[in-house]
Parts: sequence; C-alpha cells; structure tokens
Amino acid sequence: MVRMRAVVQRVDGAAVVVDGETVGEIIGQGLCVLVGVTHEDTPEKAAQLARKLWSVRILEDEKSCSDVAAPLLVISQFTLYGDARKGRRPTWNAAAPGGVAEPLVDEVVARLRALGAHVETGRFGADMKVSLTNNGPFTVLIEV
Repeated sequence: MVRMRAVVQRVDGAAVVVDGETVGEIIGQGLCVLVGVTHEDTPEKAAQLARKLWSVRILEDEKSCSDVAAPLLVISQFTLYGDARKGRRPTWNAAAPGGVAEPLVDEVVARLRALGAHVETGRFGADMKVSLTNNGPFTVLIEV
C-alpha cells in the first residue's frame, strides 16, 4: 500500500525562494516538511499527517512543535514518489497529479493551522529553491 508521506527535517531556519522572491520562511527551531501525495490519499489522511507533524517529538529535548510553538515550513514534493528501480530515469507513476495533490497539501497546511501551528509554505508547481540548516542532522520519514 502506498501512503501519504512526509520527509521531516529538524531545522534551525529554512526558506523557499521562487523567482528571486522569498515565499516562505521560518526562523529558528522548527520543521521543514516535504509532503508527497499519492492517488489514494484523502483529506482524512491529510488531517492525520497534520496531527502527527504537530505532535511528533523530534525537536530538542524530545519536544514537539505543539510543545514549544515551533513553526513548520511545508513544501509539496511529488518527487518523493519517484521510482528508480528500473533503468536510470525515475518514474513518477505513484505521485498524484496536481489537481489531486495540491488540495491535499493545502489540507495538511489548513489542519496544522487549525491546531495552532504557524505554517509557512512553498508555491505549488513552482521552481522552488529550498535552503535550510538541518539541526542534527535530523531527518525522518513519516507515512500515514
């Protein structure tokens, strides 16, 4: 079964730039979250992922974003479903098309905000330049 997934990095600041303009930025301790959506994902899975991101204890001293009001930078990332097992060129068959994926990434963001999170975002479908300072380094994969 393919699941909605997120690559989560504990950061000391992160930013997304599109065409020279900063469209999303968090300063200080927080999470940079790359979200991948597949064909079977639903708003319920988006809500479940948001709850997990808000409460996962991967910040300093085993704290969560909800414990310390840490911000999140959420970026859509269809390439999380790239499959390079055959040949030299990945396929993206498991990634949901933009019309399916964009509303579900927006749902993750909306649910996080409803929980009280400060959330910054990238720009769906844009050529984004992401910069961050990974604290640890600390990176985990979350699937729901």
